Amino acid sequence: MIYFDSDYMVGAHPEVLIKLVETNSLHTVGYGNDKFTADAKRIILSACGIENGDVYLLEGGTQTNAVVIDRLLDKHEGVIATDTAHINVHEAGAIEATGHKVLTLPNHDGKLRAEDIKEYITSFYNDDTHHYMVAPGMVYISYPTELGTIYSRHELEEISKTCAEAGIPLYIDGARLAYGLAAEGGELSLTDIASLCDIFYIGGTKCGALFGEAVVTRRPELLPHFVSVIKQHGATLAKGRLLGVQFATLFTDDLYTRIGKHAVKLAMKMKKGFVDKGYKLYIDSPTNQQFFLLPNHKIEELKKVASFELWGPMQKEETPVRFVTDWSTTDADIDSLLNAL
Repeated sequence: MIYFDSDYMVGAHPEVLIKLVETNSLHTVGYGNDKFTADAKRIILSACGIENGDVYLLEGGTQTNAVVIDRLLDKHEGVIATDTAHINVHEAGAIEATGHKVLTLPNHDGKLRAEDIKEYITSFYNDDTHHYMVAPGMVYISYPTELGTIYSRHELEEISKTCAEAGIPLYIDGARLAYGLAAEGGELSLTDIASLCDIFYIGGTKCGALFGEAVVTRRPELLPHFVSVIKQHGATLAKGRLLGVQFATLFTDDLYTRIGKHAVKLAMKMKKGFVDKGYKLYIDSPTNQQFFLLPNHKIEELKKVASFELWGPMQKEETPVRFVTDWSTTDADIDSLLNAL
């Protein structure tokens, strides 16, 4: 069986795992107050081109989104996101459970548009009854999006400008950031991401770590008492050095970049193979998530040799499906899949 369900089906990248084993018997203080975590924060800030920012290490993506968004918003505020956003669809109401509403706008290939954000905020404050409505307190996007698409430099600059003009923070979910940065035709670097948003996180769980996400901000004043807030959410890892070791390793010798490029390269090989065989793209993604429309009988045949996800419920004749590559995917895996197809 070949596995393409998601990018967190295997454990850590071997280079990360080696470092975890090498440091396993060391005694360090807990809660991230250790040398490895300090090194990871320093390395990450340097890679992001941030001089006076901060980094916080958490364990998972939903946890990270819930804690960050809860800290950024006042009690009467909600978060603007697309209707397809991860926080709106696949986080089981985690944001709403903290007392905040997800304010959805239509997606355009999975993306938000600056003009839609501006129109929403303008209309909100032009309503005489807006004091009794959930106020737009921040904007959430992901890079890449839930549909594997990416923002151009111009698109992100316009969203950043719109947020600045409205006086609300822009937060980027980077669960699959390594693959967005490696995407074919991508225009954004890690330093671009860091400079164009207020807070973002660097995904580790889906990008080579056993677990872990690194929240990065160039505006620490937006996250006052954040360590206490993390603790309130039950999100403080006692053995915090496990996160520090992993992120220090991911950002040494360009490992994070190499992981992204490897997965995207094989995803592009997969895409070409499907298209060459006459199958239709459901979404044209330049990242490690690939979406196709397959006849239902072909899906059943492929399930005998490959594991992948249906993208929504089964349709009458053909159904959207998703295949995902990661650091462990090999050329042989793609060849076997295409041969089976």
